Amino acid sequence: MKKFTLPVRFGIATSGSLIAYFLILSLFNLHTNVFYSLFNGIITGFGIFEAIRYTKIENGKKFNYRKGFSAGIVTGFVATLVFTIFFAVYVTEVNVNFLQQLSTVWFKNYHTGEGLVFFTVAIMGFATTVVLTLTFMQLFKSSDNFK
Repeated sequence: MKKFTLPVRFGIATSGSLIAYFLILSLFNLHTNVFYSLFNGIITGFGIFEAIRYTKIENGKKFNYRKGFSAGIVTGFVATLVFTIFFAVYVTEVNVNFLQQLSTVWFKNYHTGEGLVFFTVAIMGFATTVVLTLTFMQLFKSSDNFK
């Protein structure tokens, strides 16, 4: 479990940043605009990048692709799970009209169920995590091609 302490910390910090960003958008009533959620990828990417970077610093010469990849995946999955739970609580308890506002802005009378929205939020987070982790590992992996 010790090897996942750092990625879990970064995942919690990343999810805190995602939640804060969402709440700031909601203060200005911009949280229904889907285009602002593109910045979530930047927040998640920064958290994953830093988790991999710190893992590389912590492991030194023992750092390998598997350790970096698992650090990035764990960070992103923890952030996604925590944010999805927050989002579920927000939609069902804090702002029960959020899905209706979202559907009238974007889907024009198309009814979206809560479960589908939560599933979509989670899948988007997991997909972003995998893509960003694979991308960042290209920067951090050691190359033996030049020996």
